[in-house]
Amino acid sequence: MSPFKIFFFTALLVAAFSFSAADFNTDVNVAWGNGRGKILNNGQLLTLSLDKSSGSGFQSKTEYLFGKIDMQIKLVPGNSAGTVTTFYLKSEGSTWDEIDFEFLGNMSGDPYTLHTNVYTQGKGDKEQQFYLWFDPTANFHTYSILWNPQRIILTVDDTPIREFKNHESLGVLFPKNKPMRMYASLWNADDWATRGGLVKTDWSKAPFMASYRNIKIDSKPNSNWYTQEMDSTSQARLRWVQKNYMIYNYCTDHKRFPQGAPKECTTSS
Repeated sequence: MSPFKIFFFTALLVAAFSFSAADFNTDVNVAWGNGRGKILNNGQLLTLSLDKSSGSGFQSKTEYLFGKIDMQIKLVPGNSAGTVTTFYLKSEGSTWDEIDFEFLGNMSGDPYTLHTNVYTQGKGDKEQQFYLWFDPTANFHTYSILWNPQRIILTVDDTPIREFKNHESLGVLFPKNKPMRMYASLWNADDWATRGGLVKTDWSKAPFMASYRNIKIDSKPNSNWYTQEMDSTSQARLRWVQKNYMIYNYCTDHKRFPQGAPKECTTSS
């Protein structure tokens, strides 16, 4: 066998192993939903469903103090108004830390709202919201949380949409002391999710279903993510997203913060 063929065959084996390592049976437990959450395809696919009686959710078996977690998600198609699909990290207790991806459903033809937030010691109020530049119900797309001691970077298909830096030197809280578990869920929130609760869930469309696959969790501190920063290319892509697809930014909400933007919003470093 030629060296090239050996290399190609080895690459295929590595790729196959990497794919098989993304196993929901190994990494998560279906936590609630009374059978509405299902692990399928030998652990390669997990579906969550929602009907009028209940939604469903799953969580990682392990807690992590920093890490990079990738998840491919295909959202509820059609009229998803009132539904919320989530993927987030959260610690235990009444003064919890949390890093959120929440996908707020909408009526057919209207875009999903991607809602993000960061909580530290039970305090959030750091919302940024986006439209997506693709149909998130047609195919799977990769949503990633990178959390290291210096920053949190949220990405969609490797495009950064948000960076939240550690500005403890300015007195800004940053989640760094409490291990967090990964959670995902599909639930009804028609009291607020779509147009502030004006559009209710159409239960004649139930059951609603969201699908998850290719979970990848890296919590080894000797990996690249532990010291990762945003290079110039990533910063340019972040600016592109925030210019064209951001629909809400707490930093510019003068009604909420009449005394001026929070400290972390006014620094460029």
